[in-house]
Amino acid sequence: MNYQVPSQDAYFEQCIQKSRFITHISRAETKEQAITFITKIQRQYPDARHHCWAYIAGHPTTSITLASSDDGEPQGTAGKPILNVLQHRGIGEIILVVVRYFGGIKLGAGGLVRAYSSSAHLAMETLQTQILVHCKSFNLVFDYALETPVKHVLTEQDIFIRQANYNQKISLWIEVPEQNITNLDAALINITSGKLSL
Repeated sequence: MNYQVPSQDAYFEQCIQKSRFITHISRAETKEQAITFITKIQRQYPDARHHCWAYIAGHPTTSITLASSDDGEPQGTAGKPILNVLQHRGIGEIILVVVRYFGGIKLGAGGLVRAYSSSAHLAMETLQTQILVHCKSFNLVFDYALETPVKHVLTEQDIFIRQANYNQKISLWIEVPEQNITNLDAALINITSGKLSL
């Protein structure tokens, strides 16, 4: 199933009641990549009071690899609100860290939830995304006589040929988006009179 992922890192900063909230977003395909990014931000702002974060390392709605942290803020006032913003945007493979420099004015639990939510939300507004298309690899092996019709079908359906070998027969390694598999299979069977299928 296709879904959106960050296409590049994003940054947003705002001040609320003299506290600075600095938000960084990046792509994280795995938990390990998310942790690496969190560590990088912690090192970038070593003197900050809090480095609160949330990530979804996988599909935006079905992933079981997700987590959040309040990093010293009162429980439930930072990590959960950030994760909530991520889950409502439908973007996967994402890590968002909000760095807070305390400005001397306490915001209270409700104020903190609003501050971290708005920092995450406003940063997400600046984020550029791309569609992640899940593909499967197939190896097609066929006679030279079928080269023209097979390549015509592949071109027509915009299928990427990763590798081609020309020996006794033609061997093509192709990448097929999951939602195109059934159509491509039917087209190959049809054009080769049943001699070739996925």
